[in-house]
Amino acid sequence: MLSTLWGTGLPAARAHAATPPDDPVRALSAAARPLRTTEPHGPDRDLAAFGAMVGPATVVGFGEATHSSHEFFALKHRAFRYLVEHRGFRGFSLEAPWSTGLRLNDYLLRGRGDPRRIFREDFQDAYLFWRTREYLDLIHWMRAYNVAHPHDPVQFSGNDIGYAGPGLYDRVTGYVRATRPALLPEVERLYRGLRPTLPAGEHMRAYATRPLAERREAVRRTHRVVELLTARRPGRGAAAREAHTWAVRHAVSLEQTARQYAYDFDDPDDVRRSMSYRDRIMAENTVWWHRQTGAKVLLSAHNGHVFYVNYEPGFPDIQGAFLRDLLGSRYLAVGLTFHHGSANATRLEDPLVDENVRTVTLGRPPSGTNEYTLDRVPHRDFLIDMRTAPAAARDWLARPRPSRMFGTAYPVPDAVLALGESADVLVHLHQVRAADRLPFR
Repeated sequence: MLSTLWGTGLPAARAHAATPPDDPVRALSAAARPLRTTEPHGPDRDLAAFGAMVGPATVVGFGEATHSSHEFFALKHRAFRYLVEHRGFRGFSLEAPWSTGLRLNDYLLRGRGDPRRIFREDFQDAYLFWRTREYLDLIHWMRAYNVAHPHDPVQFSGNDIGYAGPGLYDRVTGYVRATRPALLPEVERLYRGLRPTLPAGEHMRAYATRPLAERREAVRRTHRVVELLTARRPGRGAAAREAHTWAVRHAVSLEQTARQYAYDFDDPDDVRRSMSYRDRIMAENTVWWHRQTGAKVLLSAHNGHVFYVNYEPGFPDIQGAFLRDLLGSRYLAVGLTFHHGSANATRLEDPLVDENVRTVTLGRPPSGTNEYTLDRVPHRDFLIDMRTAPAAARDWLARPRPSRMFGTAYPVPDAVLALGESADVLVHLHQVRAADRLPFR
């Protein structure tokens, strides 16, 4: 329908003859590198320019302008395939719970579990927009790659802290039972009442309404488990040291989730502090996984997490800024924009449950927006290295103007940002459509 309304793309015959000399389109066009497709199939020679832009980066933050459009998810899959096959990347990290990442990684490495079931059980509430056919296709490709390359596998991690599944508690207590059985009663006492017994979405909503004192007591208890584990030396040998390292990290993740819920959500200042804490911890978790596994990582998240600058006025630093502090030039931020299309979203006031998700359609952006000008470049879809673009393009990219970006909810006001200050590389897509959501049951 949208292709009927707005056309299937601006033809290559859009000449620059009518472009004024000072128009930024000429300079943007000189820097633009066309994309053959967003779909993860077929030749990938057009991505060689992207590979060159990645350069020495070991963590690539790949954004999205909506939380649920097919082309954004499909392009991440395509870019990750290219980075695996041509640039030595072996890690995919998603804005998803640490515990969910472990479950999916078990499937990738050992064939354990059913990814559809994991998606149904874990991708709820804040994470329900990841329960899509696009992400399932990515997981299936990663598993097939590992079957073909058992000694050089790709891995999946979740870097977020909104939910800690029951299996994460089992990993910590299982390690204690096997290596420090005398500690088990104390660890089980400290974790009592914290292990989820409800479905993930219900647990997250219910936990956030617990009394603040109770949520803060959970921080003390989970932190005490971390102290108990770190005070003990691991057993002898590399395997024992690695098992201890991971057990401590799993316990740290449980503490991180407890701390995320220990803010006063009725206090606007505390809400801002909670947002800053979340983004800082997501960055630290990504870097920890990267360093522990030695894998170069594609990090998938919203533009508002991979960017260097928060476009929400008055809000704190975001994950991309923390990653730049931790990794320097070894972190690369890729931002995405689109001209028109559709996405899945809820209304701002609605709970994040399946029945509230709807498809929203966005038409042509008005003049004066970033997308309006970007779509005048004579390629349907393209990428630009904003660090090396011609001076006139860099000047245009350095100026703040409205951009169409939203997460789980719509409508919301346009973001106002300077693209060139927000990321290193820009991908612009002419049209997107809503992602293919998988059924909840």
